[in-house]
Amino acid sequence: MSGTEVRTVSLYAAEAKIYPRAVHGWFAVWRWGLVWATQLLFYGLPWLNWHGRQAVLFDLEARRFLIFDLVLYPQDFIYLTALLVVSAFGLFFFTAVAGRLWCGYACPQTVYTEIFLWIERRTEGDRAARMRLDKGPWTAERLWRKGIKHAGWLVVSLWTGFTFVGYFEPIRALGANALTAAVSGWEIFWILFYGLATYGNAGHLREQVCKYMCPYARFQSAMIDRDTLIISYDDERGEPRGPRSKKADLSTLSQGACVDCRQCVNVCPTGIDIRNGLQYECIGCAACIDVCNDVMDKFEYPRGLIRYATQNGLQHRWSSARQWRRVMRPRVLIYGAILMIASALLVGSLAMRKPFKLDVVRDRATLAREVEDGEIENVYRLQLMNAADAVQHLGLEVQDIDGLRISQPVGPITLAPTEARWVTVSLRLPPTDARRLGPGPHPMRFAVRPVTPAGDPMDPGSSALLEKSTFIVPR
Repeated sequence: MSGTEVRTVSLYAAEAKIYPRAVHGWFAVWRWGLVWATQLLFYGLPWLNWHGRQAVLFDLEARRFLIFDLVLYPQDFIYLTALLVVSAFGLFFFTAVAGRLWCGYACPQTVYTEIFLWIERRTEGDRAARMRLDKGPWTAERLWRKGIKHAGWLVVSLWTGFTFVGYFEPIRALGANALTAAVSGWEIFWILFYGLATYGNAGHLREQVCKYMCPYARFQSAMIDRDTLIISYDDERGEPRGPRSKKADLSTLSQGACVDCRQCVNVCPTGIDIRNGLQYECIGCAACIDVCNDVMDKFEYPRGLIRYATQNGLQHRWSSARQWRRVMRPRVLIYGAILMIASALLVGSLAMRKPFKLDVVRDRATLAREVEDGEIENVYRLQLMNAADAVQHLGLEVQDIDGLRISQPVGPITLAPTEARWVTVSLRLPPTDARRLGPGPHPMRFAVRPVTPAGDPMDPGSSALLEKSTFIVPR
């Protein structure tokens, strides 16, 4: 149709960049304390030596995890399951008490975003300077400031990727290979993969990871209730909000304590206004509490306009003591009890685990055969694993079938620290005992116990490690 104007309407809006302002205060100190603690642990742990080896190494090629004196094998997967259970109930417990504490203080996304923001502030300035720089033309100053910032981000990201790979490959050897350009293709891939993931998430995506990609924000409502301590704005005290002079007497104004400075919005890493109430985007970093307290100090108003409080506490004007008493409610006590029990079981199980392991595999080529003197022979392959960081001398015996013996006596099996070894064992049963048992498979057990180098039991009263198997008598 002539004269008809056609317009294209976009249904999607570009994500507005958030420029969080730097903040100082009690909660900022806690947040940076955890940044230092987590990163010193992450970056430093692979370089720590323990009995002549790397203290923490997840050696996938050798199929063992070395954690100080603890040596875990794939058969110890149950401990990973228990650790995940403890972590899950720990998350439930702390969320029920005080909301998203993990997100605000210890989540890797929060920690690396804090580090990257620190680099950004050091190179481009604080909030106003960064906004002016981004709105201005591409001058030489903007180019070198942006270049230094991204160079700093890349250094942190690549070092993070290198450290991550150093938990799976001995990091000292990995560093030596990197200096001589002898790093394997897979090592390069994972260093770049994890490094670029850090660069993209902490440098560019930032709050979008927390708002759109992390599932925790979506199901946190199932773990909190009206007695959970959350970051809250006191409407009754703060409204009606409005600007005023620092010298104005609050008692003579028809306004609340909120001066509508919007500093709580300017420091928020997800860009929300906490004065609008509880929002799923809030990660619980408490930056708004610190900056609001600073503003209240300047106006000589009492602190706590924004604070940790419960919804019931704000509604009924409860004291802090009463709110804390209500925090210890049945849900929290149940989570806490399960967390303590699961943690105690995990620690107790690790403390009582034997420092060696045994796997039994039957020889599929010859399940059972008759040998000289009419004896019945079964052949087995035993995998003995030293789950300790010391030399182990192990003795082997069989149980549960009378007359069953090892055809060639196996002396003490010596395993070096963290060594795993396959041992072929032949078991024989005299014909009279075989006839008494009858044809078919019969349950029996291999028993392994620590012995002296001469083969004497180290502790006669100690229990042996038992592994079930079967002895087959042919028809």
